[in-house]
Amino acid sequence: MFKREFDRHGGNNLFSPSTMTLSRRHFLCSAVAVPLTLPLLSRFSIADEASVKFQLGLASYTFRKFSRAETIAAAKKIGLNHLCLKDFHLPLSATDEECAVAAAECRAAGITLYGCGVVGMNKPEDVENAFRYAKAAGMTTIIGVPKPELLPLVEEKVKATNIAVAIHNHGPGDKVYPTPESIYEKVKDFDKRIGICNDIGHTERYGVDGVESILKYGHRTLDMHFRDITEKTEKGQCCVCGKGVLDLAGYVNALKEIGYDRIVSFEYEADESDPLPGLTKSVEYIRKLIGHNS
Repeated sequence: MFKREFDRHGGNNLFSPSTMTLSRRHFLCSAVAVPLTLPLLSRFSIADEASVKFQLGLASYTFRKFSRAETIAAAKKIGLNHLCLKDFHLPLSATDEECAVAAAECRAAGITLYGCGVVGMNKPEDVENAFRYAKAAGMTTIIGVPKPELLPLVEEKVKATNIAVAIHNHGPGDKVYPTPESIYEKVKDFDKRIGICNDIGHTERYGVDGVESILKYGHRTLDMHFRDITEKTEKGQCCVCGKGVLDLAGYVNALKEIGYDRIVSFEYEADESDPLPGLTKSVEYIRKLIGHNS
């Protein structure tokens, strides 16, 4: 759930067979209902909005209790054609061949495997492996949390591979990168392909005006994690977009204003055993905002 702290967010979960069976039943039931919403979603295609340069995607942490195949199927069903895989769905220990297979599976579904993460980078070997993994899968962006002392090595790898690194803020409980500003201050003198993954939920749980953070640090924002939250405090939890307290229309307009042209990925952390209905409603809500705000 959203209340999990930074260290748990990056860890591995183990699921019992009984839990997985229940999850798949919920998933399939939810999937049946999704086509009913697709005509509505299609009316708010971002391709129809000249002022919108960003594209919508999915952070696969949303489907952490499901297989990679199920995650890809869900993304395709609701029209999220850019995918960022968490290591639940493609282990960081995967061989180059296994990474290439995952990328091929995405392409077959009409989905671009643009990134991975969140990836911890606590030692040089972690940095080396993250870039190997991303390159093997044809990814353009690593969403990660490198230790600050490893940033010179990260910069070397960025220059060698042209793979960007978007550092993810985790709000309360994160002593290193709690906010977009904390990331910017550490990376501002490095290559511009090292920047920010602004997780708006964590940003506002820390008490920061997230819309202002977009306007101020948008020039170094390389990825976005979108969600809504129940309250702007450490206790805030993920909820369906439009049902919480975030000014999501303000975010959409701020992204238009700065000409943000990368990916906005939904990371819907609620309802982990049956996330598809809430995610679908969240995507629909943001597409409505894109269609009606200028």
